[in-house]
Amino acid sequence: MVEEVPVQDCTVEAACGRRATGAEPCQVEEEEEDPCWDIRKWAGLCSRDEKERAEAMETLGRFFWARLEQSSTSPKGNLGDAPERKSREQPLPAEISKIGVLLLRLSRNCPFRDIREKSLEVLQAAQDKRYKVPRPLGTGPSSFIPVQEILQEGAKNNDRQIFIEAFVSTGRVDHLLVVMGLHPEYLTSFWKTQYYLLQMDGPLPYPYRHYIAIMASARHRCSYLVNLHIMDFLQAGGNREWLNGLNFAPQKLRNLNEINKLLAHRPWLITKEHIEALLTTGENSWSLAELIHAVVLLTHYHSLSSFVFGCGINPELDHEGGHSFRPPSPRACDSDSCLRVEDYVNGHGAGDAMQEVEALMARMKLLQECRLDEEASQEEMATRFEKEKRESLLVAPSADEREFALPNVSRFVEDPEFGYVDFTRRGEQTPPTLRAQDYSWEDHGYSLINRLYSEVGQLLDEKFQIVYNLTYHTMAMHCGVNTSMLRRAIWNYIHCIFGIRYDDYDYGDVNQLLERSLKIYMKTVACYPERTTTRMYNGFWRHFKHSEKVHVNLLIQESKMQAALLYVLRAITRYMT
Repeated sequence: MVEEVPVQDCTVEAACGRRATGAEPCQVEEEEEDPCWDIRKWAGLCSRDEKERAEAMETLGRFFWARLEQSSTSPKGNLGDAPERKSREQPLPAEISKIGVLLLRLSRNCPFRDIREKSLEVLQAAQDKRYKVPRPLGTGPSSFIPVQEILQEGAKNNDRQIFIEAFVSTGRVDHLLVVMGLHPEYLTSFWKTQYYLLQMDGPLPYPYRHYIAIMASARHRCSYLVNLHIMDFLQAGGNREWLNGLNFAPQKLRNLNEINKLLAHRPWLITKEHIEALLTTGENSWSLAELIHAVVLLTHYHSLSSFVFGCGINPELDHEGGHSFRPPSPRACDSDSCLRVEDYVNGHGAGDAMQEVEALMARMKLLQECRLDEEASQEEMATRFEKEKRESLLVAPSADEREFALPNVSRFVEDPEFGYVDFTRRGEQTPPTLRAQDYSWEDHGYSLINRLYSEVGQLLDEKFQIVYNLTYHTMAMHCGVNTSMLRRAIWNYIHCIFGIRYDDYDYGDVNQLLERSLKIYMKTVACYPERTTTRMYNGFWRHFKHSEKVHVNLLIQESKMQAALLYVLRAITRYMT
């Protein structure tokens, strides 16, 4: 069973009453204190007790119909009472439409069946009375993964307790968690870590935590995470004015801009001088504990942005782009977004895709046999690492795969042109490679975080280990497969493109095990996630399961986070010594 996390009171008063160490007073504007569409107003919906949920749902239903009556001449009714039908559909009033969107989300994503059914019942009743009700725009949590596969895999995993914990604690089960749910063991560790960073006692005030998440997500143009944390920021008592952009945030938060962009795109450039500047800026200075909390949040959301784009996570149903009040209209879908992996395989030769799997299996077997016969020298392995770094220059998304920044994202970004550049460029002087034996997570980073922000080091270490060792001993249609060599190649390739080298690893394995299309996808997701496309996702491992591709994304996410943490923690260590 999943370890139970503390249950958070869903009421407005409780949300504003929570305090982390050093937390500031709530500054929610008066008109935003009690919005009817905020799930915390209906606290019982988040209860584990079925009776409490039923009472809250009944109250919500009565409120819905009462407000509808106030805005129209139609007679009011309870859930089962019907106002007279109109001759044509009419829109819901603005306030009621927001409740309608909340009901849509609950009808689709709430882990409690009673809430799902009652929410759908209210929407259906409103539709029967000729009101336009919201409908989902997407086909599920991911635009890359068929919803049927997510549901089928979810049905196999009987332990859905973690979704209940998420809903009870935060009032939602977001699309990101549903896709991660394809790997329940990892999801449990991820959820505990994220919950601790955002909700448990710690150095930073709650609004700061969510604002830092917004800043980090905006670096990769991830409007999905930005929108989630704008809502969380307000619910945590954040000052609405800060959401107008970075210039409206406190100077202390603005001082994170430089380290935010370096951690997101070029972490190897971080030095102890960057750390010193943050810790010695007078009244806006950071304590070491606060800074550790901040950099863990920054790296967490930089890497999570990669997962969002890498798995094609759709907008939440209650976010812009997640729902519509217009009826569906038949139209030709975009050729890229509607191309499913099955169509891609059929159009590019199912036989070829099968052969790719068999060829990969053969190469893995050959490499394992060669390891038994001979090992490369340290000099040869160093040469192969440099060769892989040089070849990674040739692996990048095409120049026409460009992203655009949405207004709700760009206002949180300073120096938007700053992005990833290859760690090694021909003819340019580059910083020295970070050798894992000189500064590693196991020997250095883990203990430093634990010393300055207790328990977080342990949570991160558990998460890294789970994803690195996660296996079902399957590969495409094959069972009983040892995939450790493949998982290590994926992890070490991401570290390689961020300039980190393991002396005991033969980087020749990377070229043997990772096909070019997979390398392009991995580097795009890790370094330019906003440029990830459906074609890239469908173009690699064409006969593998979607859950296996999600596993690749988890490895990319966690190896990227660990790489960035190693650079910033090394800089902090140098500042302290």
